[in-house]
Amino acid sequence: MKYSRTQLLKAFSGLLILVSALVACNSDENDLGLGILPKEDLINVRNISVSDKISSFTFTENGIVSNKSDYNLLGTFNDPVFGKTTVDYAAQFRLTSYPDFGTNPVVDSVRLYIFYRNVYGDTLTQQHIKVYELETYLDPDAEYTQDIDLKSMASDVPLAEFDFTPKVELDSATQDTNFQLLTIPLDNSLGEKLVYADSLDLINNDVFLQYFKGLFIESEDVSGKGALITLHTMATSTFQGSALLVYYNNDENMDLEEGESPDTLSRAFLITDYSARVSGIEHDYTGTPFFDHLDQEDVEDDVVYVQPTGGLKSRITISGLENWKDSTNMGINKAEIVFHVDTVKSDIHNYPPPSQLMFTFVAPDEEEYRPIDYFFNPVFYGGYLDTSDYSYSFNITQHVQRIIDVTDPEDDDFVGNQGFFLTTGRRVDIANRVVMKSAKNDGVEMRITYSKFLD
Repeated sequence: MKYSRTQLLKAFSGLLILVSALVACNSDENDLGLGILPKEDLINVRNISVSDKISSFTFTENGIVSNKSDYNLLGTFNDPVFGKTTVDYAAQFRLTSYPDFGTNPVVDSVRLYIFYRNVYGDTLTQQHIKVYELETYLDPDAEYTQDIDLKSMASDVPLAEFDFTPKVELDSATQDTNFQLLTIPLDNSLGEKLVYADSLDLINNDVFLQYFKGLFIESEDVSGKGALITLHTMATSTFQGSALLVYYNNDENMDLEEGESPDTLSRAFLITDYSARVSGIEHDYTGTPFFDHLDQEDVEDDVVYVQPTGGLKSRITISGLENWKDSTNMGINKAEIVFHVDTVKSDIHNYPPPSQLMFTFVAPDEEEYRPIDYFFNPVFYGGYLDTSDYSYSFNITQHVQRIIDVTDPEDDDFVGNQGFFLTTGRRVDIANRVVMKSAKNDGVEMRITYSKFLD
């Protein structure tokens, strides 16, 4: 997001007001001769609460890009509050070098190896997945959103059906989660396609990815609560990543002395940072407590719902901020809004909240933007989970100052008080969701400290 020189100067002037106010508040009466001035000529610092002017409404998130993250999700999760979430996955597999399969190669077996690390949900429910070959090319440079229909891009004939129960193991030294490995046997027909490919289809990755477009992994329904697992598929300099391996024999490795056993050869096809890695995500909110008034602003929620994976965001309105435009000689020292987790409805022990939320504002064009406070200092802007009281705090001082300062829409494309959105900081590659108390239940606090320069 870009800001004009005028906007930045206004923001810096707000900071100077803040410094001036702090000096005025903390100085002794005899400092700088202030004791001889009449009190009505000094800066008047006040605190007000606007919590009673805050309302929240539950909206669905659309258009979340699902192929630009380092990680992807997979699985089916029947959340007791947020309904059913199903996440499928598709990826390209690239050549690492020209594959020479030798003379008269014969496929022995094909294995898909997928690493995962985190599990969100129930680790007792068995997951059922199917693997298909993609028939439609995925463009690594394109943007795919969470509503992509990956199944329509794949063959109708599965290469594998596989059941697994997600596992979580902690490293005893670091207490971090260990990597887990899914080993999925695939039909040998895929290996034969790769081993017997024409040499012209293997000359480089651009050609190869038109010949073998990748694999699609479909998550089926589960009988229990289910879970979502976080896939670590991309190979890096320190991590081998997930891979497709073809095991085979040829005349060379079968030419053995009597009594010797052949060592089966293998060829790996890798998912790299140049591979398209796409998630298709579907939500079913039937029967949820918010279903009847989803995407409406005529019924205020008793609680605030926030869910990643292109799920739910909360639209927050704070009435009356624009009325401060009529105030003169006004400086906002601090404007902070705090959201408190409903630890019971959220069930934080079984479903940990996200580590960070994002508080964005709605511009007149109805697009979301991060407040200017975020770009001054993301840490000072906040949004991180405070586990001491399970709350999220946001400092939006400069944004509120802009609402007051800008009186002509032509001066600032982002002027106005059209509301805010509360979302997760990461929207596509985590499953952590949260339920928070609304302002109706004293769960949202907003306090503004301002300085009034008296005439």
